[in-house]
Amino acid sequence: MSTMQNKSRLRRRRAGWYLGIFVAVLAVTAQVLYSTGAYDSWRNARSVDRACGGLLAQGGLPDALQSSQLRAEQLDSGHGLLTDCMVKRADSGADGALTVSLQWSKDTAVSTEPRAWFTDVSSGVAAQAAPLGAGWPGIVRNRTDETVMVTLDCQNAPGKALIALGVLINKPDGAAPAVLTGLGRVTAETAQKAAATYGCHANAGARLKEVNPPPAGSQGRPPAPLDQSRGSCAALRGLAPQAARNGVPQAMEYPADSRTPQVNCYLVTDTDKPGYGVYAFYGAAAKAFRASGESGSSAGPGGTNDRASATATCPGSTEPAAFLITRLREVDMNDVTYPVPRYSPDFANAALKAFADNEAKQRGCSEVRMVAAS
Repeated sequence: MSTMQNKSRLRRRRAGWYLGIFVAVLAVTAQVLYSTGAYDSWRNARSVDRACGGLLAQGGLPDALQSSQLRAEQLDSGHGLLTDCMVKRADSGADGALTVSLQWSKDTAVSTEPRAWFTDVSSGVAAQAAPLGAGWPGIVRNRTDETVMVTLDCQNAPGKALIALGVLINKPDGAAPAVLTGLGRVTAETAQKAAATYGCHANAGARLKEVNPPPAGSQGRPPAPLDQSRGSCAALRGLAPQAARNGVPQAMEYPADSRTPQVNCYLVTDTDKPGYGVYAFYGAAAKAFRASGESGSSAGPGGTNDRASATATCPGSTEPAAFLITRLREVDMNDVTYPVPRYSPDFANAALKAFADNEAKQRGCSEVRMVAAS
């Protein structure tokens, strides 16, 4: 009997030894993971994988934030958003953060950010946007934070589009072209991934290799004679003599792109000041533009009628395209001035019609209709 008891005690002792060794190994392993940062790296990588409900595309993140050490957090801002998240650099003391949000254009509560973009169409070049490029229906803005918007129309659900916004809220040190190209990739590829996840059949673009923004803040691109225009102002070349008589012999234009949701052309005075802004908005951008309250022909600066507008029916979207020409103002504190002293309705209507007809031709739109001033 004593022999059996001794064996039982020995087995219990051995089990205790094994358990103690196992606990000690776990403690050493945990200490190693913490001391080497392996646990933090695993936790950060997991947060990025889960970001924006698992919809965040990660291919462009290292370029956008100039680091591979990243962490993410869910924002849950609401405002009709499908999801939104933030990605930051995880390396200590380093700048770099961006946000990505997704929403459906079909929702009545379109978030305030896209709408706010279009409230400044009469303020110099504040509303300027450059095409994202590579066949993507997207634009780049650079007024405050560098921002990319991509709008994917669902071919299998007319009137419905997915809007993705990527905002560089804390710019990292590094090569500017690479940073913006990375932000473009993150935004566009997240939109594409979300569209596929939710069954939205959309026409995406190719992989972005270079994204060029418009000038920062209120600065415009260098103007050139209107009769030499080859980009977004090309449709107005034939009106160069009339434009010169109305004080705007030059043009500030952007690359021609038949997929961008916003097109802008600025007619410029001989002192290089933007005098007229000519715009086109398509799909979800047209909807946001109308929601901003800026689309009407009588909604000019100070409630004046120094603008004209038009619409057209375009394939792939139930939202009519919106076209606008408006006299531009300069605001310095409480002083408001107009580089073009007198608005010419005849010139504005001729310029808008030429612009809208050319845009419609490029995109296969029909039923271009000038909207009477109210």
